[in-house]
Amino acid sequence: MRIVLVIKSLGIIFSLMGIAYLLRPDIIKKLMVFFKKGNRIYFAGLLRFALAVVFFVGARECRYFWIIFACGIIFLLSGLLIFMLGPEKIRRMFNWYQNQPNLFFRVIAAIVLIFGAIVILSA
Repeated sequence: MRIVLVIKSLGIIFSLMGIAYLLRPDIIKKLMVFFKKGNRIYFAGLLRFALAVVFFVGARECRYFWIIFACGIIFLLSGLLIFMLGPEKIRRMFNWYQNQPNLFFRVIAAIVLIFGAIVILSA
């Protein structure tokens, strides 16, 4: 039961991040600038691995196992991708993203918000 609360809390955090990004899309660009420096991107990869573990462990106790388990797979694959691509390729990707219009970032924010809502409802 406690792990379900952790997963619901993560869903709330994702939803709040989505709302913040919708209201201020420049926050995403600032995060990209932060993670572009040095090897900071590896921290994001490790965080994604940790989230994958939480989702895998908690999936059995959640209302919709397969949705939470799929979220764990998404976090695991995204963490692996960060380590496989390395900082240089990620920096180039960030540079491309940073040149996109604010509407692009608002769409990303809406996806984050919807993702958080799905996690909350599935836990």
